[in-house]
Amino acid sequence: MRTIKLEAYNKKWKKDFKKEIIKIKAFLSKELIGAYHIGSTAILGIKAKPTIDILLEVNSINNIDKYNDNFIKFAYTPKGENGIKERRFFQKGGKNRTHHIHVFQQGNPEIKRHILFTGFLNAHQENAIAYEKLKIELSTKYNNQPNKYSQGKSSFIQKIDDLARDWNKNVI
Repeated sequence: MRTIKLEAYNKKWKKDFKKEIIKIKAFLSKELIGAYHIGSTAILGIKAKPTIDILLEVNSINNIDKYNDNFIKFAYTPKGENGIKERRFFQKGGKNRTHHIHVFQQGNPEIKRHILFTGFLNAHQENAIAYEKLKIELSTKYNNQPNKYSQGKSSFIQKIDDLARDWNKNVI
């Protein structure tokens, strides 16, 4: 059973992201459009589960399964859509996950949503602190229940998604 363990922000997470992208570009360059560090490890200064979330934007989601063996060579486990339609998901580290890769085809609205979420929280420290506080509270309450931990964050994430869309309209 996985437990929820938050760690203090670590500058190493950004370096870990960059190392993985170098490996991925070596075999996925024909499909890859963009690679983004998303999720809590990409939000400056807040506690997070030490799992690097990587979002890959690709030309064709249907071609990604052809690269499963390449991902496996770098210790990733292919999980298919894993509950999210039109996504490919890969995880590394077994029960002590170190990396998640979320692959979406260019134009999928999930790409922008994830990028805006991280960008908004990095630009609005008070919201990032509120998110961290919620995560600490939920990790204490649901330490051995990852699904309940995630469910507990969903309404806050939706609120931030809404704020981030409005913020994005005003930034440009």
